[in-house]
Amino acid sequence: MTHPIITDLASRYTTKKYDATKRVPATDLAVLYEAIRLSPSSINSQPWKFIVIESDEAKARLHSTFANKFQFNQPHTKAASHTILFAYNPQYTREDYATVIDADIENGRTPKENREHAFGAFAFVDLNTDVAGNNAAWTKAQTYIALGNAMHTAARLGIDSTPMEGVDAELIGDVFKEELNGFICDVALAIGYHDLSEDYNATLPKSRLPKEQVIHVL
Repeated sequence: MTHPIITDLASRYTTKKYDATKRVPATDLAVLYEAIRLSPSSINSQPWKFIVIESDEAKARLHSTFANKFQFNQPHTKAASHTILFAYNPQYTREDYATVIDADIENGRTPKENREHAFGAFAFVDLNTDVAGNNAAWTKAQTYIALGNAMHTAARLGIDSTPMEGVDAELIGDVFKEELNGFICDVALAIGYHDLSEDYNATLPKSRLPKEQVIHVL
């Protein structure tokens, strides 16, 4: 099949070794950040924040969070151009959703007189919230939508990436406590450009299960 979207997805792979001398241009970063911001989420909840690790100081902090486990991902923290922490709100509240509704009103999506009516969609949050007010499983799921969107956008821009669930959420929570402010990071995305001589995964063929095995049209 020939199509730009298929080309993007067929060429994208998980980078195993980055060229530490190469940096993603600011113009491409701007596109990537805007694509992440525009990611869809259930009821447009946007229960996330994205922390970009760019400076050497921030990279050193992230590097330190691999002290106890997942050391195989640790080199990416300094060699990759940037790493994005995808964080979610584990206790998304009506007040959080009010921020979204007020933005909808400001942007002209929701008439001001319909503000209270707009809270009807919050029922989807209630369905996914336990008695302690925890809805982390639901908000985390929304964050993965943004991760997928980021990976495809990076591929379209010719940027290599490495999705990393191999991160220490507890240590990240400690080291970036101020920035996270109660949010949780269970996954990060390293971005940059692969090392031509050392990234073994760059030359391996794409491998996926056959379409007939995973797509069932009724």
